[in-house]
Amino acid sequence: MKMEFDVKIDAKVLYDYMLHHTYNSAAGLLGTMVGALMIVAFSMGQGVIFLIAGIVVLGYLPWTLFIKSRQQALMTPAFKKPLHYVLDDEGITVSQDDMEEKQEWSQMYKAVSTGKSIIVYTSKVNASIFPKKDLGESKAKVIEIISTHMPPSKVKIRG
Repeated sequence: MKMEFDVKIDAKVLYDYMLHHTYNSAAGLLGTMVGALMIVAFSMGQGVIFLIAGIVVLGYLPWTLFIKSRQQALMTPAFKKPLHYVLDDEGITVSQDDMEEKQEWSQMYKAVSTGKSIIVYTSKVNASIFPKKDLGESKAKVIEIISTHMPPSKVKIRG
């Protein structure tokens, strides 16, 4: 089983990835809970400062991730051109120009999906991002290959 495709990583794709990654971490969840509790405290009669602080806490993370995704898309040379991926029985190979990197399926950390992408984590913080818009009709085949080669406990992909 083999599949080849090209993807273009832009600021929107990076932002989607960063939001998912952050809000599925302890720090992201904790920040959201703190911000929500501040707003609840305001609604229970505490001062307006709780409302302001809650809004700032809830808005800070998405805004900074938005700015960071724009900067990263502009500053990272690898994101200027499409990345070529090959998914086969051995693993995932990514190449661009004369550079090539291969990762075996057994080394993959987990695979997830967002509304816009399929993400295969190669470690806790590094990932291959497959924007669904770039996969088109190949999306189902990509999901099948990932699901075939990774343990079900590591795959959390919704079509």
